[in-house]
Amino acid sequence: MKKGMIKLSVLYPNVDDATFNMDYYCDHHLPLVRSLLGDHCKGVEVEKGLAGLPPPDTPAPYIVCGHLFFDSMADLHVSVNANLEQMVGDIPNFTNVQPVVQIAEVVM
Repeated sequence: MKKGMIKLSVLYPNVDDATFNMDYYCDHHLPLVRSLLGDHCKGVEVEKGLAGLPPPDTPAPYIVCGHLFFDSMADLHVSVNANLEQMVGDIPNFTNVQPVVQIAEVVM
């Protein structure tokens, strides 16, 4: 994504007894989110946590990190606020983890 874009990250902590259905997340949740956000959402990235450091065999701090990209904070707020209830309501269908959300500006 290009410099200046707004990035909404939804991070799912790797906590004890965490469950996460990656197939549902990728095949159902993200298409739902994309359809709700429409043209305001310029891109999506998903990362599956593999490990942390140090040492090398440390569990990843997050099971999954999902990222949505927008041209502006206004685009993010308009589209997310209008659809937040439906997006959040789908979370129990793929995980029992309470996500952490961060909004950032892409600088590189």
